Amino acid sequence: MEIYLPIAEIAVNMFMLLGMGAAVGFLSGMFGVGGGFLLTPLLIFTGIPPAVAVATQTGQIVASSVSGALAHWRRKTIDIALGVLLIAGGIVGAAIGVVLFRLLRSFGQLDLIVALLYVVFLGGVGGLMLLESGRALLRRRMGRPVAARRPGQHTWLHRLPVKMRFKRSKLYISVLPVAGLGALTGLLVAIMGVGGGFIMVPAMIYLLRVPTNVVIGTSLFQIIFVTAFAAVLHAVSTQSIDAVLALLLMVGGVIGAQFGVQAGQKLRGEHLRLLLALLVLAVCGRVLYGLVATPDDLYVLTTVTGQVE
Repeated sequence: MEIYLPIAEIAVNMFMLLGMGAAVGFLSGMFGVGGGFLLTPLLIFTGIPPAVAVATQTGQIVASSVSGALAHWRRKTIDIALGVLLIAGGIVGAAIGVVLFRLLRSFGQLDLIVALLYVVFLGGVGGLMLLESGRALLRRRMGRPVAARRPGQHTWLHRLPVKMRFKRSKLYISVLPVAGLGALTGLLVAIMGVGGGFIMVPAMIYLLRVPTNVVIGTSLFQIIFVTAFAAVLHAVSTQSIDAVLALLLMVGGVIGAQFGVQAGQKLRGEHLRLLLALLVLAVCGRVLYGLVATPDDLYVLTTVTGQVE
């Protein structure tokens, strides 16, 4: 069943969009990521203009994150204090990101920059997670103890000033790296149309040493508010949000997130990290292929002010 998207100016199969929203919502609930790193490329591959894809799917991220966060709230696996600090940094980063988004769009370089950012961030994060989770699984298979990431284990980040205690995560750490991580996530939300979870989750585990059982719920909690703020800014300043597309993605996302939370509870931490790493690298490879492959049509005719150029 085809449905016309007024802002994207394209007709797309409605059930395909619902399925995409459900699949990304499932991943959101399972891994604690917004899912935008997967949904934005998928929308672009189906013919949605990149600017509309980036701005519109922020609504789906909010919906699926709310659904997943509620499930984690019931399990008491959300660190509210840590999440609030991440949100504060994320709002600042999102505001800066929307300004950069408009600037890149005015220069006509938005599509290229978004694609390059996906390749760099997805390739780097996915590669590091694949190495770490692969080592952990290998050590477990050989009967060696998997190196535990204990709450009290310190890194150089823990020696920074302006410290704060986070009881749920059992951390006593400087607020500076936490706010900085939130700001980076907000920047990615605005420019790349991602929830930022694919950066947030590994950083919270490996840099901040947040316990794995708290990471996913806290990440989803943070994503809700930062992404909603970015969505409002996009609606006001760029007018790139397609309400029809957003609604279809949200419906699918809310349903899929509930099943994702249940699936994530049944897997070990290293298994979750390995699956997320493989997914991130797969999306990175597809985006990279789109950058280097020769397009089917080398020339495109467009109509400008009534004339064909």
